[in-house]
Amino acid sequence: MWRRNVARSAASAAASTLQRSRWFSTAIPGPCIVHKRGADILHDPWFNKDTGFPLTERDRLGLRGLLPPRVISFEHQYARFMESYRSLEKNTLGQPDSRVSLSKWRILNRLHDRNETLYYRVLIDNIKDFAPIIYTPTVGLVCQNYSGLFRRPRGMYFSAKDKGEMMSMIYNWPAQQVDMIVITDGSRILGLGDLGVQGIGIAIGKLDMYVAAAGINPQRILPIMLDVGTNNQRLLEDRLYLGLRQPRLEGEEYLSVVDELMEAIFTRWPKAVVQFEDFQMKWAFETLQRYRKKFCMFNDDIQGTAGVALAGLLGAVRAQGRPLTDFVNQKIVVVGAGSAGIGVLNMAAQAVSRMAGNTGASTNHQFYLLDKDGLITKERKNIDPAAAPFAKGPGEIEGLREGASLLEVVKKVKPHVLLGLSGVGGVFNEEVLKAMRESDSTKPAIFAMSNPTMNAECTPADAFKHAGENIVFASGSPFANVDLGNGKVGHVNQANNMYLFPGIGLGTLLSGAHFISDGMLQAASECLASYMSDEETQNGILYPSVNSIRHITAEVGAAVLQAAVAEKLAEGHGEVGPKELEHMSKEEMVEYITRNMWFPVYSPLVHEK
Repeated sequence: MWRRNVARSAASAAASTLQRSRWFSTAIPGPCIVHKRGADILHDPWFNKDTGFPLTERDRLGLRGLLPPRVISFEHQYARFMESYRSLEKNTLGQPDSRVSLSKWRILNRLHDRNETLYYRVLIDNIKDFAPIIYTPTVGLVCQNYSGLFRRPRGMYFSAKDKGEMMSMIYNWPAQQVDMIVITDGSRILGLGDLGVQGIGIAIGKLDMYVAAAGINPQRILPIMLDVGTNNQRLLEDRLYLGLRQPRLEGEEYLSVVDELMEAIFTRWPKAVVQFEDFQMKWAFETLQRYRKKFCMFNDDIQGTAGVALAGLLGAVRAQGRPLTDFVNQKIVVVGAGSAGIGVLNMAAQAVSRMAGNTGASTNHQFYLLDKDGLITKERKNIDPAAAPFAKGPGEIEGLREGASLLEVVKKVKPHVLLGLSGVGGVFNEEVLKAMRESDSTKPAIFAMSNPTMNAECTPADAFKHAGENIVFASGSPFANVDLGNGKVGHVNQANNMYLFPGIGLGTLLSGAHFISDGMLQAASECLASYMSDEETQNGILYPSVNSIRHITAEVGAAVLQAAVAEKLAEGHGEVGPKELEHMSKEEMVEYITRNMWFPVYSPLVHEK
């Protein structure tokens, strides 16, 4: 709950700070000092305004004669780009989806390479249309083809060959301050497997979402690719492949490289927030446990996915017309025992434990976990330690056996929720979906959360057709709503991490916390779960429209910030210290978060040698 007993003096001071920031952020933008002139300005996408440089600025920066004489306004530039984009859409009608998606990505990427201010404004204003292009599902296609698509470097590349040099290399990055970093080693990109150095595309896409959704200043973001080799033979034989041509490092050799990189990052930018992205399961859990109490970091595949899924699971309880406390009675079958699936179960178990009063008793009895070999039980040989807490004992699975098929489990358990994070497209087949008609829930939930689209466990059309019209459906990638006939619509929810990770990052940054606690992550998930009204959830709508992403991020960020304050982890950010944060109301925190969101406008440029 939000603390409402606000001390007047502290609240007044916080309000005064907010008023000052409001005045400066909404008035004429302050000047930006640059240390370059002439063509160097035009070749820098952060400062470049293309034909938007006013005449006085052209004189000041030595640009006269380097641009056509007409000055084009920002609004006109925006309209010209959108016209080009819509023309591309018309000209590619009827072409294969993959070709169209890559064409759209290319036109956006060219703008990104040339004029970042205009790029992010276009992205923010059209987030529902462009998120699927710069993020999932198209980002998977981009990563698969990244070596061929590469035109200019973006971010930093650290490799196994750089061991012993990373502490000096980190100072090659030109920005003096970095707030948000996304790191990948390319070992498990979405559901596409080991893509090696080409995985940098996912880090770039995630950070674009941080800018668009959370308003992180794009001059203060940094995508990092940690190239420790690849076990993908196709890439090793590809003459265009840009990464190390060697097998992946393993064991202590691998961890020592990651250790060195983390030490380098936090030596230069001790207040940065780091997100680990698309590490294979064994390293995802290992690095999370290794660094989470030492550095300000989180793993989006484990914790972000879990938070979004938990919000959906709680929403599914509300959709049944039941109180949230009934979550402890929900039977949940999870297909996929990787980092994401086990992350969901861990967070769900924590929620059940909290609702049940933290008695210390096992809270895993209603969870059923399956992998490629079927139901995981305590009889499983060489069981993964992360999956062990959810393995079923003999007394818990009457009528089922070790390795039981998904169809057998669904028929026997009659689950309230069937959740897929398997990366196996179509695993929720017709028989499985029809078996969900016998669910003990009045409104069973089917979550096909694997990305990209081709890896979704089922399509929404199949789910509504075979499991019934009364289901609640969510997917990881975007799908259109389903026309059920007679004026009825089957609502498709996109259970995507973009609803949470921007708010987790921004809330943590503004709190000044040195690490991200379970309580901060739970607060983010519960905030998202309560965002929708009762009427919306009972109509099967669990997640808000992507068009509201900045407002959602502000609410989630404020919840994360509040949790950090409550746990005495918040040390403040900039001029706002822990005392001011402690006495802010909910509304003031949301306002504080919102006022710290960067928004793209052309700033006057002033040259300084």
